[in-house]
Amino acid sequence: MLSPKENMRRTIFGGGEPDRFVNQYEALRILFHPWMIHSGPPLTPGNGPVVNAWGVTNDWPEGTPGQFPIHTPDKIVLKDIENWRDYVKAPSLKFAQEEWDQFKAEYDAVDPDQAYVAPIIVAGLFEQTHHLGEIANALTYYITNPDEMHELLKYLTEWELELAEGLCTHLKPNAIFHHDDWGTEISTFLRPEMFAEFFVEPYKQIYSYYHDHGVELTVHHSDSYAATLVPYMIEMGIDVWQGCMESNDVFGLLDTYRGQIAFMGNIDNKDVDFRGWTQDAARIAVERACPDTNTQSYIPCITQGGPGSVFPGTYVALTEEIDKRSAELFGVKADEIERLPLQILF
Repeated sequence: MLSPKENMRRTIFGGGEPDRFVNQYEALRILFHPWMIHSGPPLTPGNGPVVNAWGVTNDWPEGTPGQFPIHTPDKIVLKDIENWRDYVKAPSLKFAQEEWDQFKAEYDAVDPDQAYVAPIIVAGLFEQTHHLGEIANALTYYITNPDEMHELLKYLTEWELELAEGLCTHLKPNAIFHHDDWGTEISTFLRPEMFAEFFVEPYKQIYSYYHDHGVELTVHHSDSYAATLVPYMIEMGIDVWQGCMESNDVFGLLDTYRGQIAFMGNIDNKDVDFRGWTQDAARIAVERACPDTNTQSYIPCITQGGPGSVFPGTYVALTEEIDKRSAELFGVKADEIERLPLQILF
C-alpha cells in the first residue's frame, strides 16, 4: 500500500494511480518556525485579545474557527493609506541560529517517506492589508488608492520573500501551507480582474521562490468561494487549493481544471463541525464528498485551515469516515493504511 505522501503525490501530480483517498491532512506535517514565536503572544480560543508584531490586535472567541482583528478606531494600524509608511512597520526576520536549529530538529524528525513537511505561513498578502487597515477600508483603498495599495503589497511581498529565504535556507521544507482568505462563502472580496491586477504577480514571485528552492508542493488555504480565481491560482504556481467550499461546485471545477491544480476541501465546517455534531453527520458529508474512485486532483477534507476542528472530535470522525469510504470504494483496509500519528493543530 502506498505511503500517505506517495498517495498524495500521485493524486496531485499523477505518475501512477492513487490507491485510496488522501485523507485530509494525513500527508502534510504542518510545522512552526521562528517567526511564529516572534509574531506575537500565543492566542488560543478565549485568551485574547493580543497585539501581534505588526501592531494588529487579534481576538479568538471560543466556538469560532480562528482569530480575527479587532478594528475599533483606536486599534486600526493603517490610519492613512496615503501615508501608509508612517504606520506599517515590518517586523524583523533576523533570528538566532539556535532558534532555527530548534525547529530544524522537528522537521528532521518527520519520516520523509510518510509525509511532506510544511511550515504554516499566516497571514497572506490580502489578509495582511485588511488586518492592518480594516476590511471595509482596505476594499475601498483598492478602488480609490490603487498606487498606494500596489506599493504596500510590494512592501509586504518583499517581507514574505525574506521569510521564504529563511525557511528554505534553514529548514528546507518540501511543502508550504500558506493562508490567505480571498472571499466569503458566496463571492470573492474583489472582482477577478481587480484581484489579478493586485495579486497575481506578487504571488508568482513568492511561490516561484519556493518552487525554485526545493519546495515541491505549494498548498494555499482560502476557505471561501474562489472558483473564478482558479485560473489565477494556476498562474501563481499553486499546486493545491485547500479550503475550497462546496459553494464552488468543486466537481465542476475538477471537470475543467483536473491535472492543473488540486482541490482539497469540499466538506464545509457548517456540515459537520457544530455543537452536538454526530458521527452520522460526518458519514453523510463524506459519502457526498467521495462519490466514486476518481481521486485525481481531489482531496476530501474539512475546509478549515489546518488539521482539527472547532468542536473536539469532528476532525477525527471525518478521518474515520474517509477511511471507511476508501475501504468501500477501493477495497483497502483501514488497519493496513500507514499513517503518522494524527496531527491535531486546532
